[in-house]
Amino acid sequence: MNLVLEVSGLTKTYKDITAVNNISFSVKSNEIVGLLGPNGAGKTTTINMILGVLEPTEGTVHIENNNIAKKRSEALSRTNFTAVYAQVPGNLTVSQNLYIFGLIYGVANLQTRIGQLLQEFELERFKDVKCGALSSGEQTRVSLAKAMLNKPHLLLLDEPTASLDPSTAQVIREKIKDYAAKGTGGVLWTSHNMHEVENVCNRILFLSHGKILLEGNPKTLPQEYGKKDLEELFIAVAREPLTFELT
Repeated sequence: MNLVLEVSGLTKTYKDITAVNNISFSVKSNEIVGLLGPNGAGKTTTINMILGVLEPTEGTVHIENNNIAKKRSEALSRTNFTAVYAQVPGNLTVSQNLYIFGLIYGVANLQTRIGQLLQEFELERFKDVKCGALSSGEQTRVSLAKAMLNKPHLLLLDEPTASLDPSTAQVIREKIKDYAAKGTGGVLWTSHNMHEVENVCNRILFLSHGKILLEGNPKTLPQEYGKKDLEELFIAVAREPLTFELT
């Protein structure tokens, strides 16, 4: 499998605070990698550096061999992103949002692509509704449709199912798993839902105080550290990170 993302020695400091501390990892095509950790661990800072929103203090980010610091446009043309805190503009309709973002990403045959996404995410009946009037689940589907506009090779998802009801969350998970399995893209996914992580992710990285402490298969990693499940391992990493730092 080809690498769609390669992070090397990534560090971000703010005066005397180190938010991300010399981390390295990769994401392959057709792979979903979970980036886990408690609040303040550095997950969102990492994603923002991958997106080029934040400049690293040290280290590099390559998206399909494009160094984002040197070839930002080429790298980001292959990337997309969604998060609960980054909803599309609420004063625009679903169709208007998809059209404007499609222009930004330079999507070919844009109207055809919008029609495909409206159907795929069951948004056809909402196409002329302003996004601010939609439910949280409907808005999440719009955000994911936006994230799929340019058929990204790297999809960054920061808590994509947070606050969704279980039924809607399951639909979203299945769509993303299908995207990773059938296309050429890879996914970096953050979540606090350990059942979701075990169900979705091929591999996980545990982040604490800006460092990657553990990496492995979400189905087998807990047992390797004497924990009954992923949630118990998460709690242990959050409360006692020094226990794992040298393992």
